[in-house]
Amino acid sequence: MKTEKANIYTVLAELYDTLMKDVDYEMWADFIDEVIQTHHPDPIDVLELACGTGAISLNLAQLDEYELTATDLSAAMIEKARLKAAQQEVVVDFHTMDFRDIRSEDTYDIIFSVFDSVNYLHSKEEIHKMLDGCRDILNPGGLLIFDFSTPQNSLEAVDYLNNEEGSFGSYRYFRESRYEPEEHFHFNEFEIDKMADDGKTVLESYHEIHKQRIYSLKEMLSILEQTSYHQVAKYEGFDLVEADEKSTRVTMVLRCQKQQ
Repeated sequence: MKTEKANIYTVLAELYDTLMKDVDYEMWADFIDEVIQTHHPDPIDVLELACGTGAISLNLAQLDEYELTATDLSAAMIEKARLKAAQQEVVVDFHTMDFRDIRSEDTYDIIFSVFDSVNYLHSKEEIHKMLDGCRDILNPGGLLIFDFSTPQNSLEAVDYLNNEEGSFGSYRYFRESRYEPEEHFHFNEFEIDKMADDGKTVLESYHEIHKQRIYSLKEMLSILEQTSYHQVAKYEGFDLVEADEKSTRVTMVLRCQKQQ
């Protein structure tokens, strides 16, 4: 049977919540809320970029503090997010958008993106394009918050991510993970099979390749220095503790100088 190459987060959308079942989204949402409340006095309109199946925004919606919009490039992921919002009876405006080509008639007090989505931007130019798009729709005094995965995280994670397998519903998957430090890229490759009702017959097979550019803190700060953004804070993990070169995940908090 021929294996079809699929765009990222298309077929994998069926399995995404299973892959992420161990992620504490409530804690993550509480951290984003803490960052927002620490650095912005009265935020109302909040936009999430690369939201996946919407777990962070759905948890933030439970706080009943923000007007939430959440976007993702993958229509399949957005469909899952909308279904979850209906099931949880919370209000989040989900729609598709590429954060490399941000277009919105609305403006926001807060824009955020989590779980190393920015690592899917493979060059300084792509990051600048995302930052420019955010700048254009941030309200005066607004904040841009995003995290990114560092080389230290890839070194620690690659072994337990590699050779992972699992299933959900009629789908099963196998993941190979590898980190290439010389090229600064981390690859996660998924083989995904859609199974017949007998659980043995493979109806369709897919291959998704996820390629992330891994940035050091020094490299990211250098990229940001070439923009109109002012660094408000840089945090390690899920605490308001300052990040350094040993941090595995860094959350940047930025304000556009043009809007001050």
